[in-house]
Amino acid sequence: MITLYDYELSGNCYKVRLFLSILKLEYKIEPVEFYPSREHKSEKFLKINPLGQLPALTDGDLVLRDAQAILVYLATQYDKTGYWYPIARSDLMAEVQMWIAFADSLTSTISAARLHDLFFFEFDVQSCRDRAHQLLKILDEHLWFRDLKGLQYICSSLHPTIADIACFPYIVLADEGGVSLEDYPAIRRWVDRVKRLPGFTVMSGVFPTSSASESSEKRVSA
Repeated sequence: MITLYDYELSGNCYKVRLFLSILKLEYKIEPVEFYPSREHKSEKFLKINPLGQLPALTDGDLVLRDAQAILVYLATQYDKTGYWYPIARSDLMAEVQMWIAFADSLTSTISAARLHDLFFFEFDVQSCRDRAHQLLKILDEHLWFRDLKGLQYICSSLHPTIADIACFPYIVLADEGGVSLEDYPAIRRWVDRVKRLPGFTVMSGVFPTSSASESSEKRVSA
C-alpha cells in the first residue's frame, strides 16, 4: 500500500495527491502538520525523511522524498501508457526533466512568497515575487508559442506529462503569495486545461473549472 506523508496546504504534497488521483491509485495519508506544530521536524518524521521536508512517500519497503522524484517514480511504476514520463523517447524525457527543474524554481519563489504571507516565514518576499514574475513570463511565452502550434501542454507531446503536474500547484496558488496571473493569458489557459484532466482533484485555494466535472469522465488521448 502506498502511504503519503502529507500536509493538506502544501503545494508539493498536492501535486502528489493530484497525480495519484489521475492515476487512480489507492493510497493512505499520514497527516504531518507543517504549521504551526512543525511535525515535519519531529524525531518521528525525521526517521522517514531525515531532511525534514514534505512530502514523503512509502510503497512497500521503498521510501522516497522530494515531490518531483515521487512523480517520476509513480509515472514509471504505475502509468502503463508511458505518457506521463516518456522513457521511450530520450528527447521528450529530457524536456520533461528540464521543466521539472523549472518547477523547483517555482517552489523557491512563489512557494516562498506564499510561506511568507500565509505562515509568516521570513523571506525577502519582494525578491521572491520579482523572480516569480520572471519565471512566469518565460513559461507564458513558451505556452503561447505552443498554442500557435495547437499544442496544449508544456512539453512537446500531444498529452500532458509530469512536467505539467510538477509546475501546476504553485502557479495556481500564486495569488496566495501575492503573485498575480493577470498578465499571463497563456498560463491561465493552460491552468484550465490541467483542471479538465480526468482525475483532477482540488485542494484549499484550488477550484475546478465549470466544466471540470464533465471532463473528468473523459480519458486523456495521445
